[in-house]
Amino acid sequence: MAVEPELILYIAAMLTVAEVFGWAFARINQPVVLGQIVGGILLGLMMPPTEEVKDISMIGVLLLLFMAGLESSVEELREAGKVGVSVAGVGVLVAFLMGFGIAYPFKGFQEALLYGALTTPTSVSLTVRVLMELDALKTVEGNTILTAAIVDDILGIIVLTIVISSLGSGGVSILSVSLILLLVGVFLAVMVYAVPPLMDYFLRRVVRLGFADSTVTLSMAALFAFAYLAEHMNLASILGSYLFGLALSETEFRKPIFDHTRVIAHSLFVPLFFVDVGMNIPLRGLSSAGVFALLFSLVAILSKVIGCSLGALLGGLGRRASLRIGVGMIPRMGVELAMLAIALKEGIVGSDAYLIVVTMIFLSTLVTPTLLKAAFMGGWSQHF
Repeated sequence: MAVEPELILYIAAMLTVAEVFGWAFARINQPVVLGQIVGGILLGLMMPPTEEVKDISMIGVLLLLFMAGLESSVEELREAGKVGVSVAGVGVLVAFLMGFGIAYPFKGFQEALLYGALTTPTSVSLTVRVLMELDALKTVEGNTILTAAIVDDILGIIVLTIVISSLGSGGVSILSVSLILLLVGVFLAVMVYAVPPLMDYFLRRVVRLGFADSTVTLSMAALFAFAYLAEHMNLASILGSYLFGLALSETEFRKPIFDHTRVIAHSLFVPLFFVDVGMNIPLRGLSSAGVFALLFSLVAILSKVIGCSLGALLGGLGRRASLRIGVGMIPRMGVELAMLAIALKEGIVGSDAYLIVVTMIFLSTLVTPTLLKAAFMGGWSQHF
């Protein structure tokens, strides 16, 4: 069957928009993905989104989480230490509770659970860039932020997986949550302990047979297989993607697979995903979602500052260092939208959720550099 000409035109237009707007936002020191989303919003006014494009762009979701797993490692998780675990754990708990609390009066119990879960992940790439500018990446605060982010990634994805799986299966109950927790535990144990040596052995054999280039292709095949397996265990497909990436991070093939995947993902599927997000944002719902979007964004920002600062204090750090860590854990990027795409396909929320989450991402990335510089350059030292 021939490919529809309209689909080819859509992909060409979306990739062009992603590149142009991504470049423009990078020039003004804003995240590239925000530019891609804004470009998608404008493109959506001329070309309405289609289901075919959405299905293709969902591959970007899986690749995005796969690369996040490859950038982590089991050894780093073991070495995260008391403070990193405390910052991530308390931060995720406080963010979930505050996100749920602000969403409940507006959205009801079930959607509020999802919004609470959407506040939990942190993306510290922006924080790392600012800390490098301040020459503070190797400080106690910088190291703690980096280790906490690793734990935070896994906790945030697990929380989102539990919520989406529970709501997708028809409701939340102690039995359903317990079953999902058990499945997550088994899946996590298998991916961390059994899959790495098996994949390492298998890929080594492939190289010895003279098919070194096939390691990436076979890894992609395994990625989609594990994502499928997770989905059919009533878990989120991106949990399978992330954990498979984490498993491969324990093999000697981590770097070449990441490098090749990054080219494939960021040149095609990930830009398509973020532009598609923009195309699906309903601008007509701006007035109704506006107040809640702003309130939700404010609470999402405060929840990480409060929760992660408290976690650092409980981990034994001082008040000033704890505040710096809390501010450094503010940014959100990517994971929330990936999980939201899954929730939309399950029919758990409406498309106005895109607008709300994009507002949160935009505001959190906007305030972080200023607050972080003030925290590290002594602007708040008289109070702490």
